[in-house]
Amino acid sequence: MPKRRLEHANISVTDPDRSAALLKDLLGWHERWSGPSMGNGRTIHVGGEDNYVSLYTSEAVAGDYRKGQPLNHIAFMVDDLDAAEAVVVKHGLEPFSHGKYEPGPRTFYFFDWDGIEFEVVSYE
Repeated sequence: MPKRRLEHANISVTDPDRSAALLKDLLGWHERWSGPSMGNGRTIHVGGEDNYVSLYTSEAVAGDYRKGQPLNHIAFMVDDLDAAEAVVVKHGLEPFSHGKYEPGPRTFYFFDWDGIEFEVVSYE
């Protein structure tokens, strides 16, 4: 069977350094690459060995996104949901919609500075 997985997601943010710092702190990821990109932009790839999030910005990126247009949210799985929530709060963001779903995960959501919604999930 061929190996299939999500390799990366590319999102536009107003401050890729700030977003990268959050993802590194929240997920233990590292910067895989950064540099100039299309449209006189700048991109940072932050992730692990098998996947990453590409954080793109340019003068055209205004932020202030609305949920569901076109993205509903990006979800990350962590071992320790309480520690993850502390990281989100430390970065000045507000967790909401805490839940527990049977038989699956505990979860919470947060919006970043640009209005992008993230879900954090733990199966522990």
